[in-house]
Amino acid sequence: MSLIQVEVVYALPYKQVVLTQNIRPDCDVAKVIAQSGILQLYPEIDLNVNMVGVFGKQVKLGSHLRPGDRVEIYRPLLADPKDIRRRRAEQAKEEGRADKVTGGRPHSGRADVQVRKNQDQEGEDTTDES
Repeated sequence: MSLIQVEVVYALPYKQVVLTQNIRPDCDVAKVIAQSGILQLYPEIDLNVNMVGVFGKQVKLGSHLRPGDRVEIYRPLLADPKDIRRRRAEQAKEEGRADKVTGGRPHSGRADVQVRKNQDQEGEDTTDES
């Protein structure tokens, strides 16, 4: 039986580990990770907690691999990205860097625009009466 070559990858904040493995074509993701020895190198990896993927797409541990696949072990997120963005937006509103109503960029001339619209409408009304 011929072997196929795959990579097992685990990235830390300042270091990336890439281990190349020659495996049987019927091996699944869990077997490849176990055979690579990465679990001994990084005991903090818990396959019940850490998600895994192939080329950036999440897969299950029982998924089969193709030649040249890169198995990626993802670290858990420290914070929810949606919560972080929400907090940043609230802070920007408080600091005046964002519009308090829309959350977008503040419009310094916004009140002037509304006044001009009102004046234009008043001017139209008086024109219609004449």
